[in-house]
Order: sequence, then structure tokens, then C-alpha cells
Amino acid sequence: MYKARVAVLKTSPETVLEDYARLMRLADYQNYLQKDKKIALKINISWHFYYPACSTTPWQLEGVIKTLLEDGYPRHNLYACHNRTVVVSAKRGERNNKHLPVVQKYGLENVHLYEKAEEWVCYHPKGKIRVLNEIFPDGIYIPKRLIGSSVIHLPTMKTHVFTTMTGAMKNAFGGLLHEKRHFTHSVIHETLVDLLTIQKEIHPGIFAVMDGTIAGDGPGPRCIVPHIKNYILASADQVAIDAIAAKMMGFDPMELKFIRLAHEEGLGCGDPKEIEIVGEDISGVNFAFHKDKNTLASRGQKLIYWGPLKPLEKFLLRSVIAPWSYVASFLYHDVFWYPLIGRRRVRKILKSEWGNLFLKY
Repeated sequence: MYKARVAVLKTSPETVLEDYARLMRLADYQNYLQKDKKIALKINISWHFYYPACSTTPWQLEGVIKTLLEDGYPRHNLYACHNRTVVVSAKRGERNNKHLPVVQKYGLENVHLYEKAEEWVCYHPKGKIRVLNEIFPDGIYIPKRLIGSSVIHLPTMKTHVFTTMTGAMKNAFGGLLHEKRHFTHSVIHETLVDLLTIQKEIHPGIFAVMDGTIAGDGPGPRCIVPHIKNYILASADQVAIDAIAAKMMGFDPMELKFIRLAHEEGLGCGDPKEIEIVGEDISGVNFAFHKDKNTLASRGQKLIYWGPLKPLEKFLLRSVIAPWSYVASFLYHDVFWYPLIGRRRVRKILKSEWGNLFLKY
């Protein structure tokens, strides 16, 4: 009988690459990823600045690539995979977060899914779809390249203003949907379940490797407080790895709607009691992270998505005047918050051992 397995290890800057190899093997990753299939390494860039816990770490990316190559996965079948949003530049992000040097070091193809060379096709899911057909009545368009590719998601352990926590399931949000994916924010939980349904149809294998060396608490994915936690996680079950990460952060996974819905649909296991943990004993782990923290920007978004401004959502965010929201986000996050608050937190982390490792990339 299948039982979801999540591998969890403690790590250090000195041993992190070897620990990622051990982690992936503990999670039996080779059972889920075929060597004769293309594998997309879905990098998470939540901000084009370097901000700890916000985006895929360079040691996370390198640890995964190094392990795959050591275990005989052909280099030509591996490719780094990026998306962009209306407010985050993946090209800036891959440089500032030190992803590009890692990809170049190992000679992997570096794919930006939004570029003209990449074809997007209309996909008709076979399984149950809750909201995407209504949100995108003209069709659900996904990158053609991802159909038939396996995928390894590379999220970080952090909280999120809309979904409480963001992990493996949310990482597909960027890769599969185009720039107008923000249309789905008001039904984000159902959207993540729909995307997992689609992933299971188009990917021969799905795996996730989560970095919690530095974890983020607060109004994520950007305006979080980074905390050094020294944990890394891996699993082939996208629901289970998010559930265990949520539990470690101090949340009840089954109270998080996207985890509960995915569990009920049989897309994975969201109940920690039914998940096998290998590696560390995390029974006493509780980061006591916060679930209701907001920024000025997220309060405004919630007023539109779920508050008194809901009747104006289409006009404000899906019409010709929508660019006002992109400008507002840029001014708040990039012009105000990062220089005044974020940079101080970055400097603090850069003085740590993990910061020293980051600077070496």
C-alpha cells in the first residue's frame, strides 16, 4: 500500500551539497524520475532582488543538479526553468539570486518560458477542474515544453499572505500559467488543486526539493522575516511535502484549504499522521510562524479579492486600468519596503555562515 514519504534533514553550509544528495535518495527520487525523460528544474524567483528565504537558493539548485548528474541522469535532459510575473523580472532574479552561475557551471540549458521561442498550447484537462475553465474561458494555455517533461520543484520554506504557506504546489503556479495568472488570486486554493491535477496528467514524474536553511515568516512571499533553520525537505508527494513544511512552521496542514482539497481529491496526502517521515525526528519542531501578517499592499489586495471591493475586481485588475496595480506593487515593494526594511535584514543574514556561502557563488 502506498504511503506518502517526506525526507527531512538538518544541514549546514559545510555539508549542504552532500546533504541534498542524501535527502533526495532518502526520498527515493529515482523511483519517480525516469532518466530517459527531460526534467525541468522549476526555479522559484519570488523577487528579482536577493532576499533570504524568498527564492530558490543556489546551494539548493546546485545540490539537486549535482545529485542528478552523479546518479547518471543525462546532462542534456536537464534544464533550468523560469517564469516571470508582471512585477518580478526573472532575468534580474536569476543573476541576483545566483542561479545563473550554477546553471552555467553545470552546462544546463536555461529556459525562460515566456520568451518568444517558447510555444504555449491550449490544454484540455481530463480530470476535475474547479475554477480554471471559468477564469480562462478562452482556454487554459500552458508551455508546450512542459508536456512530457518531468519536473522538480525548488521552493523555499516560507509563509504567504494568500495561502498561509507556499511550497511545492504553489511553485507550479508560476511555471504552468501565463502572466495573467493573478486573475486566479481570489480562488487561489482551488487553482493550486487544479494545477496539481494538470501536472499529474502532463508530467511523467513530479518531485519537490524544498530549502529551509533560511525560512521566511510573515507577509510572504516577499516581505518576510528570514530565520536560519537549517532544514531541507524532499518528496514525490507535492501535498505531503507542503503539509510537513506547514506543520514545521506551526500550522495545521488540514486547515489550509489547498492542502485539504488536494488531500480530499486524492492528489496527495495532507494528513501528517498518514505521512512517513524519514531522516530527522521532527516531532517536536514548531517554528511558531505567523499566519495573519499583512503588508499595506496585501491588505489592499485582500479588499479587492475577498472584501468590499470584490464587485470591482474585474474592473480594477483585469481591464485596461490594471497596470495601476503593477505600479503600486513596484512602488511599495521595490522603492519603499526593500530599501527601508529589506536591505537591513539582508545585511544581517549575509553576516551569517549561510550568507558567506551565498557570497561565494
